[in-house]
Amino acid sequence: MISQIAFALKRIFSGEKFLAQYSCSINDLQAELAGKTVAIVGNARSLSNQSNGENIDRCDLVIRMHAAPLPQADSHGSRTNWLALGMPVAQDVIEARNPDRLLWMAKKRKRLRARFAKRKGFYLHPKEEWDRMAATLQAPPTTGIMLIDLVAHSEAAEIHLFGFDFFTSLSLSGRRTAAQVPHDFAAEKLFTGTLIAQDQRVVHHTD
Repeated sequence: MISQIAFALKRIFSGEKFLAQYSCSINDLQAELAGKTVAIVGNARSLSNQSNGENIDRCDLVIRMHAAPLPQADSHGSRTNWLALGMPVAQDVIEARNPDRLLWMAKKRKRLRARFAKRKGFYLHPKEEWDRMAATLQAPPTTGIMLIDLVAHSEAAEIHLFGFDFFTSLSLSGRRTAAQVPHDFAAEKLFTGTLIAQDQRVVHHTD
């Protein structure tokens, strides 16, 4: 079994070719999403004030991100099918969520751990997809907006967004304010609103 040090060295010297061997293809994800009702659950603090837990768990496939806080089942549900990361999270968090797939969405690979890549169902989001979204938004995209875009390009039957208020209530995953992160939340809100107007599959659940 490859150690973290050996993994890091190979990642540096062999790059994407080395990492690609651990990843399923984007076609695998698209096939799994086809015909499904999908919940994408953001980490907005305002989700705790809603009662969407049953609506989330009722979806065929539930996608959460980062540490995926679950303060109570009534607001957040309990299932996690896919866990998307833009940064490392503790192993006990991953084990508690027990996702079928782990998705690394960040463009930067240096924080990608061997234990993530070696997990069954691992997916490495292509750098060019990150670049495309960054060009669209004119800012580094959040993991959440990349997930929305990824699922919208699939043949999912329904796409339900929970816990997205574009940093109005800050995030359950940290204490930083909008001014302390490099994202353009106004641009992401506009992107999502435009998508909802154009794609009847997409439903934004708010209070």
